Amino acid sequence: MTKADESLVQLQPRHDVVHISRGRTILATSREGAIDQTNGAHGLYVYETRMLSRYSWLIENQLPQLANASPVGQHSWLGYFIHKPPNWRGTPTRDTNPLQQTIEMRISRMVGEGLHEDVEISNHTQIATSVRIALKVDASFESRREVGGKRRQRGKLRRRWKELDGDQAKLIYEYRAKHRYKHQDDEGTVEIDRGITLTLRSESPAKYRSAQIFFAVNLPPHGTWHACLRWQAHVDGNQLPLTANCDDLNGCSDEWSKRQLAFMRDAAEFGIPHDDDLSALVHRVLSRAKSDLAGLRLFDLDKGEHNWKLAAGVPTYLALFGRDTLAAAWQASLLSQNMTQGALSILAKTQAVERNDWRDAQPGRMLHEGHTDPVSSLNFTPESLYYGAVTTSLLYPISVAELWHWTGDRDRVRPFVEPALKALAWADRYSRDKNGFYKYKTCSEQGMKNQGWKDSSDAIVYEDGSQVADPIGTCEMQAFVYAAKLHFAEVLWWFGRMQEAERLYHDSQELKKRFHEKFWMEDEGYIGMALDEHDRLVRSVSSDPCHCVLSGILDSEMARRVANRLMQPDLFSGWGIRTLSSKHPAYNPFAYHRGTVWPVENAGCVLGFARYGLHGEMWRLARSMFEAASLFEHDRLPETFGGHPRDQRHPFPGLYANADSPQAWSASAPITVMQALLGLYPYAPLDTLFLDPWLPDWLPEITLERLKVGKASVTLRFRRKQKGETDYHIEDLQGTLHVIRQPSPWSLTADWGERVKDAVMSLLPGK
Repeated sequence: MTKADESLVQLQPRHDVVHISRGRTILATSREGAIDQTNGAHGLYVYETRMLSRYSWLIENQLPQLANASPVGQHSWLGYFIHKPPNWRGTPTRDTNPLQQTIEMRISRMVGEGLHEDVEISNHTQIATSVRIALKVDASFESRREVGGKRRQRGKLRRRWKELDGDQAKLIYEYRAKHRYKHQDDEGTVEIDRGITLTLRSESPAKYRSAQIFFAVNLPPHGTWHACLRWQAHVDGNQLPLTANCDDLNGCSDEWSKRQLAFMRDAAEFGIPHDDDLSALVHRVLSRAKSDLAGLRLFDLDKGEHNWKLAAGVPTYLALFGRDTLAAAWQASLLSQNMTQGALSILAKTQAVERNDWRDAQPGRMLHEGHTDPVSSLNFTPESLYYGAVTTSLLYPISVAELWHWTGDRDRVRPFVEPALKALAWADRYSRDKNGFYKYKTCSEQGMKNQGWKDSSDAIVYEDGSQVADPIGTCEMQAFVYAAKLHFAEVLWWFGRMQEAERLYHDSQELKKRFHEKFWMEDEGYIGMALDEHDRLVRSVSSDPCHCVLSGILDSEMARRVANRLMQPDLFSGWGIRTLSSKHPAYNPFAYHRGTVWPVENAGCVLGFARYGLHGEMWRLARSMFEAASLFEHDRLPETFGGHPRDQRHPFPGLYANADSPQAWSASAPITVMQALLGLYPYAPLDTLFLDPWLPDWLPEITLERLKVGKASVTLRFRRKQKGETDYHIEDLQGTLHVIRQPSPWSLTADWGERVKDAVMSLLPGK
């Protein structure tokens, strides 16, 4: 294979579309920065509404020649365009080339609940010239799912142009729609009021006709002309904040940037001293992951600096997704607890209190997704508040326990105890069958068939490739219930609720016993995929048992056999573990859950391997994830990628065409991998941090700065010794924290002797 440092591979998800985003806004354009109204992937989307559906700049009624363009930050973009002066009279040689005699159009863009654009025309010649420029623009107010297809909601769209005093003008789009709906037991009338207003300031008057804004620009030699365009959206009576300033491409001065910089400054940081192995790559991937998490912040849902929420991804999932927000926050706990607290608070607020079959809601069930686009907001679909997922409700108690372990703060955790109990009660009442296993089945005529973590409609398949009908109980669903009850029992114990804690612990152990008896396939040395409606085991070999390894529901010997099977070539592609065995009849390397590789799932598996002391498997899978990230633009792991084998015929995997990038739980995945390699387990209630580091030879040293456990902050340097052991040293410690070398309390492999030895070693100076 080509050596990594010689490779030219750089995979670009959605190679024909550029995305920049911030808060609730995505701008999707061509590489040239234009919105083509016939291209369903293009548009300025605010609150999942395609507000601007056409947008392109012209010079002398022609598209200017692109010199270069690129995103600058997640929220900003810069493009340079060139054109020949209309009055240039050079000889037909190279001096007529616009590169030699140039009128330059520089366009800088910053998004954030709207669009701020600066356009500058520069005359780089020695003659005076005049040019006519125009902006073709229009609005449509579609939902993403309507673009390129049938429009379901139709309202009244009003366009108004106002010329103001001096050099200013306004272009106003106003859209109102109403829908009378009736779905199962849910009916009513709902209206939306959305719009976007351009406030334009330019150095020559602007005129508007036929969906175009025109400017006449006179330029002396080396002269410049400037226009500032502020597109500010409003949604249902609320004027949304557009905080960007002119040419603020790096986002340093506005309030949202200050919040992101505060997170980047305060969150834990990794330091890498080596550049002759994978250390530099690891550092780039971790830095990108941290930046992407900050870039997915939904600012409108902020509740103070320590309570903020993540969108699921760009461009498809710029909305609140319960399981994605929880999973990403949990995986990124090492960085900060602000995301976890934010996820727990918003999901408690939206927790279902009554049964609504159309929304797949029952009392105690946690939100799956909450969308703001017109089709959802007008209740053509139930997705403005849709509850059809089991994972959110089961991840919620686990996340509460994680918040407790990292903070030990009763006041911070207490508000989430009752919502977690209600979520578990929902699972027992509405999901548990007569045999004590947990299954899902939609009640909604528009509901999702599959409601586990693999939620595509064709994800759960029998061994012959045929579809499994619901109700379905996937193996990871049982593992999530087990982990939720076991970990939350500990939280209840700390809060003095002994009987409830005992009941949950007992339930978890009984479920573990039943699980072993029902799901284990001795001939495969593996866990079956699911139980079908008749309680028959679906014996397909898939990635789902990764979650069983992570949860701890497997006995140690069983876990070793499962890990060995996961790392066989039909499941492990070389870039990660596939969602379905390549030997399966339904395998497709491009299918969403039938052959692709998901970083979020692989990261959980790395952490599970660490729990069972499977360090060889941990190192191999972790390395594959970092090396996969190096293939992609910006060293960024996308939502998912193809399951092609890593061999001479496949030097890189294919792409799932609709994968989001950046995506929250893919951004958090490398952080989880590092937590596994360093063996970090916080226990803030006792002012303690457990460490069990096992660095591989491809990452011999790393420093973790400003790790916060409870009220303490610690900086730790880890080094791999010549014989393979990993040592650590406390570089700085602020506050009270006992750093103890021990496998985590949840480790399933450490024996009594190991724990005593490590505890004594932890008492040495610098430890």
